[in-house]
Amino acid sequence: MTDYPPAPETSTREAGTPPPGAPDLAGTEPAVTGARPAWRRIGLVVIAALAGLSYAWQLGRDPLEPYYAAAVRSMTGSWHDFIYGAFDPAGTITLDKLPGAFWVQALSVHVFGYSTWAMIAPQAVEGIITVLALYRAVSRLAGPGAGLIASLVLAASPAVVALDRGNISDSLMILLLVLAADAVSGAIARDGAWWRLIVAGVCVGLAFQAKMIEAWMVLPALGLAFLLSGPGTTWRRVRQVVVAGLVAGAVSLLWIAAVSLVPAASRPYADGSSSNSLWSQVFVYDGFGRFGEQTPLQLLNTELGRTVSVFQLSPAAPGVARLLTGELGHDTGWLLPAAVAAAVTGLIALRRRERGDPLRACFILWGTWLVTLWIVFSATTVLNTYYTAALAPAAAALIGAGVATAWSAGRDSRAARLALAVLVAGTAAYAAWLVPSAGRDVPGWLVPAVIVVGVLAVAAALASVVIRRDAVFATALGAGIAAAALVPAVACAGLVASDASAFDTPFEPPQVAQAVDALPALITQVNRLIPNLESVQAGAPDLMATQSAAVASVFAASGEEVLPIGGFTGTIPSPTLGQLRADIRAGQFHLVLAHSAADPRIAWIATHCRDVTKPGDALKTYFCVPANAGG
Repeated sequence: MTDYPPAPETSTREAGTPPPGAPDLAGTEPAVTGARPAWRRIGLVVIAALAGLSYAWQLGRDPLEPYYAAAVRSMTGSWHDFIYGAFDPAGTITLDKLPGAFWVQALSVHVFGYSTWAMIAPQAVEGIITVLALYRAVSRLAGPGAGLIASLVLAASPAVVALDRGNISDSLMILLLVLAADAVSGAIARDGAWWRLIVAGVCVGLAFQAKMIEAWMVLPALGLAFLLSGPGTTWRRVRQVVVAGLVAGAVSLLWIAAVSLVPAASRPYADGSSSNSLWSQVFVYDGFGRFGEQTPLQLLNTELGRTVSVFQLSPAAPGVARLLTGELGHDTGWLLPAAVAAAVTGLIALRRRERGDPLRACFILWGTWLVTLWIVFSATTVLNTYYTAALAPAAAALIGAGVATAWSAGRDSRAARLALAVLVAGTAAYAAWLVPSAGRDVPGWLVPAVIVVGVLAVAAALASVVIRRDAVFATALGAGIAAAALVPAVACAGLVASDASAFDTPFEPPQVAQAVDALPALITQVNRLIPNLESVQAGAPDLMATQSAAVASVFAASGEEVLPIGGFTGTIPSPTLGQLRADIRAGQFHLVLAHSAADPRIAWIATHCRDVTKPGDALKTYFCVPANAGG
């Protein structure tokens, strides 16, 4: 195996050129004509264009997550609601998440008007930038060839395609975390400058505004990679990591701290908290409460007395294997075993390199990212399927770096070529096993095609053992990549063809697909009821009040003001019974939709207002007038 020198402490390399020690997969002859960089740029543009096409194709037909969509509509109504992330136009209660990602969506809606397209477009753009940022991050440490492979694998990740076709906040978080990894990679490969670590800290802090504690899960990867591989003395690296961590913490907590200083009467109630505390919302309700306790969706399901199937939760029980089977496996499990194998073999192959070796740093950074999130996702009570998209950048980077290592080692090693054959065979077999026998968009030819392509790739790898030429081994690597990417690519195509969004998973069971597809029809049906509800509204400011913001969000799609009782889960103490009575006395609304009279507020309404529920209705309907509250 060729031993490459460590990365120097300072460098004048241009961005996108391979650092010392990083193999260049674009060819073996010197790039004296500039053709290779040109082809890399063309390849990257093609990958980014295909990614953008898959994210944006007919995105106006994708179903929105109604709760977030209703909040974004409210946030465009006033700067007060925008700043605080209010769920309803009256600003009585916040989202049950930090509003960072929804600020971006609200600005888009403010510019282009309220539409599905305006709501989803920011996520599609963020996805394209993520593909480009991952290319640069991986290229810094493993070379541009590895960067191209990583960007291709990320663009063909079903979890990412589904996520970026919806209005979920994870797209922005993933982009900012990849940018943080790029900054750290630049610090390792180039000069170890302080400003690069500061930029990484700022990016993580902004990612926290998008998805809270999950953003902090990559801090061990960023810190460990720079501590072990960054230039400079140990004490200097420790100081840089500590300062970057403090910056990440300060940026993360700035908005929470500032809003917490505002008097409670002057801001919306913090949903998810029993004490109107954003700290409790973030670190309990959306944080450590997700381990061993019921999630908000489970609480909502309990309150409704039925399953809200459109908010798809994986039924897989907590455990390390949950990411490798079922819906979670279909989303992002395809290449996780290959990514882990690449990380392990890469670190073993590079164990004797100098401390600052960039290729080894690449495996440390992205391997720690993958392992950390895998452990967290394995331990949470219930997992939303789109969460797994956060694993995709790490898996893609490890596969790209793994191919780089195989190329550098395999050109001189028969064992490396045999290992490639084994890895390709295992990946293709796992993909064929993971494809379900029935489901939406499962082509009958897929499994036979995976087997055929896999066999050809293994044959090419074995042929490279006998024929020791670079061209043969390059063909084997290309065939292996094709065999590994075939099923995810077909899965992505199926998602795009079926107008899927973040709720969907590849090859999902028909009943799940029908539940997701029914959401737009449900909202259309609700909108048809609005004129009848407005006649009952009789001039009241609010169309109605509903127990749970989740129920309110379906009606809020019409643009009407609907008062949420109990926040997202219907259990939050906002508004209080006294506030509800005052609203009824003032004629703020007349209709109330409720599902649980066990709540003291609903029990009072059931006692004092007229029950006008129709037979067969899933929710109770009450008609209230000021006289019911002593008005």
